[in-house]
Amino acid sequence: MDRFSEYRIMWILCFFDLPTETKIERQRHSEFRKNLLKDGFSRFQLSIYVRHCASVENAEVHIARVKSFMPPDGSVSILCITDKQFGKIQVFYGRKEKPKPKSTGQLELFL
Repeated sequence: MDRFSEYRIMWILCFFDLPTETKIERQRHSEFRKNLLKDGFSRFQLSIYVRHCASVENAEVHIARVKSFMPPDGSVSILCITDKQFGKIQVFYGRKEKPKPKSTGQLELFL
C-alpha cells in the first residue's frame, strides 16, 4: 500500500458554533480560533477550519488536540475525509447584487 495514497491522506474539517454574547465568550471564541491556527488549521469559511494530515493516525492526534482546547460552551464538530473526497469539493463564489448608483440628471463642474 502506498504511504501517501489519496485514500490514506486525510483532511480534518472543524465546524464550530461558539457563543459570543459576553466578553469572556468572545475571548474564548478568539482563543479557540487562534489555537486552531497554531495547530495548522486554515480558515475555510467563517466557522469552518480545515487541516491536511498525512494519515488517520496523524488526524487522531490533531482531533485530540482540538478537544483539549475546546471552550466549555458551544458546539464543535469534526469530520475526517480522505484527500480523494476533499479533491471532489465544489466551491462556488456568488456575486451579490449591488444596487445601481443613483444617476444625477446634471453634470456639475467646479471652477
